[in-house]
Amino acid sequence: MTICAAPVENPAGHRRSMRRGACPSMATPMVTGDGLLVRLRPAKPGFGLRELIALAEAAEVCGNGILEVTARGSLQIRGLRAETVSLLAVKVAEAGIEVAEGLAIETPPLAGLDISEIVNPLPLAAQLRATVAACQPRLILAPKLSITVDGGGHLHLGGVTADIRLRAVRVDGKTLWLLALAGTEATSRRIALLDEPAVVPAVMDILKALATIGDSARARDIDAAILKAGLVSVADVDAVEPAEPAPNPAGIHELGADRNAFGLGLAFGQIRSQELRTFVEALDVFGATEIRLAPGHALMVLGIAPDRIAAAQALALGHDLRAFPLDPRNHIAACAGAGACASALIDTRVTAQTVIDAAPSLLDGSLTVHVSGCAKGCAKPSASTLTITAAPIGYGLVVNGAASAAPNAYIEEKTIRSAMERLEALVRQRKRAGESARSCLTRLGAEVIIAAVQQG
Repeated sequence: MTICAAPVENPAGHRRSMRRGACPSMATPMVTGDGLLVRLRPAKPGFGLRELIALAEAAEVCGNGILEVTARGSLQIRGLRAETVSLLAVKVAEAGIEVAEGLAIETPPLAGLDISEIVNPLPLAAQLRATVAACQPRLILAPKLSITVDGGGHLHLGGVTADIRLRAVRVDGKTLWLLALAGTEATSRRIALLDEPAVVPAVMDILKALATIGDSARARDIDAAILKAGLVSVADVDAVEPAEPAPNPAGIHELGADRNAFGLGLAFGQIRSQELRTFVEALDVFGATEIRLAPGHALMVLGIAPDRIAAAQALALGHDLRAFPLDPRNHIAACAGAGACASALIDTRVTAQTVIDAAPSLLDGSLTVHVSGCAKGCAKPSASTLTITAAPIGYGLVVNGAASAAPNAYIEEKTIRSAMERLEALVRQRKRAGESARSCLTRLGAEVIIAAVQQG
């Protein structure tokens, strides 16, 4: 059973996680504004088409028919009730879907297929899972603790935050694993370069140390200097070049030998079950064989012949999905919003579309605009350059902060479009040659941004 924090019993016999995002498994669904939420991670790299159709049907029967792919690439089913969670578990089992539980050990969405990978990370990830599962006494770890095992390919996990990071690298013609702690590729602390046989023992030592600290300990609680002193690095970690940013998952990703992965994103991270079922059934006609979940609220479709990709892209656009890397919706994070979640006070999808229409210069890929229906910030708990959240008069604008932060400015409901138009004009007029929207806004500062949205 998945280890979760602070659960409470309910009359149906399930335990509900009262801590947002702690561990919303089928054993411990999370309480949200629209009922209970369950998050599923497939034990296999992806879903068969029939499996995904079965999940869509289960979401319709057991929940409110809304499915989401999270920013990390997990599947969420919303709007469940205490009496339907068990039915969902039955339907998942009947579909033959094996769900990963416990410690999250994540691999890139194209692991084992990406021709640019230095090494296939799936065997090492499987070895880690088996070793953790076999550990006695059982390790009691923080519910949101995660490990990434990255083969160093094209569609890597450099932008995903993790407690323990493993990335395959080549040093002097030899394949090694870069071990780092607490953060993304850019922000984590590099610890050591290890030969593969040394990786699992090193990770297990870290996990055991975290379990000793307590069941809420994260990798940031580990003393990096002590850990580095206790590990023998076979090369200088600082000699390894940082990974280039991964491309947007939406679009075509070549796998070699006339094979492609067709990446597409859910509009604002969610889709209705009937829409998903119809789309997947159509993909079956196009020859698709497997669908993998991907970070960035995305899906990777495998098996479509190159000469049918264009038709599949047109199909995706017809279902309001993000099929191209330049789609501005790739750069907006929005929660379920009013009408789907009782906690939300604004229609986040309408607001997000207003940003797209009124301020396209913001969405150049350098930043993510976060639109949140309440202060919880479910779609993006971390800080964003710009966060638009619900406020008593309509909207609050947070600059360089999360939805939970006090707004820097307030915008009336009827003036949100004109406020975004003024922000668009500010960026267009003040952006220097070669400067991104994020760099421009950072240089101008919060006071200038606030003045722009509030003028008039």
